[in-house]
Amino acid sequence: MRYEGQIYRPPSEADAYILQATIGCSWNHCTYCDMYREKAFRVRDLDETLADIRTAGHSFGDNVTKVFVADGDALVLDLPHWEAILPACRDAFPRMKRVSAYATAMNVNDKSVDDLKRLRELGLSLLYMGPETGDDVTFKRIAKGSSFDEHVEAARRAHEAGMKVSAIFLLGAGGTERSKEHAEGSAKLITEMDPEFVSALTLTVIPGTPIDKMQAQGKFTLPTVTRMLEELRTIVAEASPTDAVFRTNHASNYLPLAGRLPQDRERIVDALDKALAGEISLRPESSRGL
Repeated sequence: MRYEGQIYRPPSEADAYILQATIGCSWNHCTYCDMYREKAFRVRDLDETLADIRTAGHSFGDNVTKVFVADGDALVLDLPHWEAILPACRDAFPRMKRVSAYATAMNVNDKSVDDLKRLRELGLSLLYMGPETGDDVTFKRIAKGSSFDEHVEAARRAHEAGMKVSAIFLLGAGGTERSKEHAEGSAKLITEMDPEFVSALTLTVIPGTPIDKMQAQGKFTLPTVTRMLEELRTIVAEASPTDAVFRTNHASNYLPLAGRLPQDRERIVDALDKALAGEISLRPESSRGL
């Protein structure tokens, strides 16, 4: 297998075979993100991708149950690429149960529901989407490229196609100025998108990113740790998905939490209240990561 540059995947894909079918991110404008800034986006040569699948199949075929298709928004691949990649994965990995990928709302909305149904039929069953916020002002400030309504529509299309959605939100993304609106909007967007999985990450301002330059110019201020935990409390208290697995197990977070929403809302809010009161220890800065 051949990989170019740093490879990223969700925590839940730690045991997946990572297939790098695209290089970088087709959007790559988000102000907080430096994951793909060193890469010029391109679709990998299909023959190379299929060769990697065959190599992985020969080496690990019987042990692979999950495949994660990278890089940043692999759903951007056109239908013919997927129609070659997904059957090849099924042939190479006979025990494969799931194929997943990162996707933007733009990626999803650029495809017809019939195309998405075709991808689901071929095995693509889970999309990781990162709205990061539910506040339209914050969407623009972080240059996400899509709005509240466009994320709702993307989730609707994915669900109509039979896919599951994992929605990712970013504590602190609204800065101190939009912290309240960011938290309340995120809770509302979770309700409207109704994802099967919800996760929260905590914003780290990375040197050299646009948001770092905004911070240096006094145009962005990262909320305090306490305020970001309060944002998380608002999100958990107000979001009402039908039945979503909830996690804050990403290394960026100060307080790892797990449960289901809305069933475990009271327990999770109680844990957050205890953390805010100093009764539960937070992850130290030295143990946090990206």
